[in-house]
Amino acid sequence: MFAIVQVSIEYNLQHAVDDSDNQNNVQFYSLIIYAMPTSDKELKKVTTNTLQKMKAAGEKISMITAYDFSFARIFDDAGIDIILVGDSASNVMAGHATTLPITLDQMIYHAQSVTRAKERSLIVVDIPFGSYQSNSEIALASAIRIMKESGANTVKIEGGEEVIDSVKKIVSAGIPVMGHLGLTPQSINKFGTYVVRATQEAEAEKLRKDALMLQEAGCFAIVLEKIPSALAKEVTGSLSIPTIGIGAGKHCDGQVLVMHDMLGVNLGKNPKFVRDFMQGAGSVRGAIEAYVQAVKNGSFPDDSLHAW
Repeated sequence: MFAIVQVSIEYNLQHAVDDSDNQNNVQFYSLIIYAMPTSDKELKKVTTNTLQKMKAAGEKISMITAYDFSFARIFDDAGIDIILVGDSASNVMAGHATTLPITLDQMIYHAQSVTRAKERSLIVVDIPFGSYQSNSEIALASAIRIMKESGANTVKIEGGEEVIDSVKKIVSAGIPVMGHLGLTPQSINKFGTYVVRATQEAEAEKLRKDALMLQEAGCFAIVLEKIPSALAKEVTGSLSIPTIGIGAGKHCDGQVLVMHDMLGVNLGKNPKFVRDFMQGAGSVRGAIEAYVQAVKNGSFPDDSLHAW
């Protein structure tokens, strides 16, 4: 549209010799250029600041994982707020039993594919196991690679007090960080099981403190995974930044699911906190739109079915 207007101006300039009418046309077309608004999608792009405003307004945040261009394009166009390029790709895309094997290079590849589809959604990328735990300098180097090579908006790190130095280092470099507490899949060998976390007071108290520490360190949001709904409600109320729940009940500021679980594409029994949105949807787009709507209106999750 800009190119056509500019051609019109050039044409009128060539034929505007001693012609006041054509000179007026030149001015008219110039005004069109300067008054032309940005596109609706550009105006509505989701940023970390958008999420803060959504929490303040009580609007629920919708988040889903994606690992390739095609699904990411559908999700973005259907109105999802955040797309997480999760290290769950190790499970659902590569067939590994845990998230541990996936590499930084592989995460960047998936992130590049997803980012190419982005028009509106905020893109968050997991920093994979082994790419930040050893020290904050390595963590920063990994985050910089993700941002530079993929074009993503933010990164996500699992853990609390033990990763605070890395969070601070990354944030100080201007890279937004999303935290992740509760069941942290990269620590599965320490936990030994995928059971609900923080059911005992000692672990619950550590989670409360870790959440505040992550906020103080500069995280813009925190994922709370597979913890009791009452604890998630308490933590959400104690923070000024949004919480995104997965198996943490309805009181979080938003919800996230693995896309394969949300679409019923799995080989085993769905976890308790999952709902298959493909049932009755008719299409992938219909399913993601139903998911977004259910998160926004508070009908998902239902604590009587999807929480502890």
